[in-house]
Amino acid sequence: MAEISKTDDIAVRLENVTVNLGDVSILESVSAAIPRGGCTAIIGPNGAGKTTLLLALLKSIEFHGNIHILPGRHGAARVGYVPQKLSFDRDMPLTVAEFLVMGQQRLPLWFGVQRARRQRVAEQLEAVRAGYLAERRLGALSGGELQRVLLALALQQDPDILVLDEFVEGVDVKGEQILCELLESLRRERHFTQIIVSHDLSLVTAHATHVICLNRRVLAEGPPQTVLTTEILLATFGLHMGLPNLKSLPAGDACAASCDCKEAHHA
Repeated sequence: MAEISKTDDIAVRLENVTVNLGDVSILESVSAAIPRGGCTAIIGPNGAGKTTLLLALLKSIEFHGNIHILPGRHGAARVGYVPQKLSFDRDMPLTVAEFLVMGQQRLPLWFGVQRARRQRVAEQLEAVRAGYLAERRLGALSGGELQRVLLALALQQDPDILVLDEFVEGVDVKGEQILCELLESLRRERHFTQIIVSHDLSLVTAHATHVICLNRRVLAEGPPQTVLTTEILLATFGLHMGLPNLKSLPAGDACAASCDCKEAHHA
């Protein structure tokens, strides 16, 4: 397992994080270090505990062990979150601008969005290349458009850490590329630490700077070129994920085969 020794280089340190649901073990003594300023990808098969680990990080579920979120640019680190999907009534007459100011302006939304807040919303949407969506009804957005709106919402508080759970799920290939390039640009510009859960190893290979292989416990962590090997992928995903011939493939082809098999599995 890769060691990152300097505390200044760490954004989050996980120490023996354990989550149980009744008698079922979801996470078993998970320990890892998430480097500051990079993109850390958490990968593993369905049921590996990836989303559970994110929820523990967000303090949304009970867990044993310790999660140390190191101070950020503003003192105590601010954490933004983009969920895999948003459950809401798509027939609801709510615009994107109204959605982004909910809970911020005191004036009820039926009086309209105040001018200063509307300008701020316009800036937030422009930052995620979605300025044209301000007056669009939220329920009319495509998957990629909705993810950009959720990203704009998560960035409102200028987070030190941005957590994204399967953020390109349900987004077409072109939209996925746009989102990934946008996130990489924003991360470098705003200097936040990005943590993603993804089953798409081609995306992880292209964009992650650090990878945590998880299957209830950490099997490996480190740079993609070190971690995404045939042996580690086989140990992480197992034969049940359709990877019986993985040992015969070079590392790059192993990543591609793993992606193809998992896509077929999800389909």
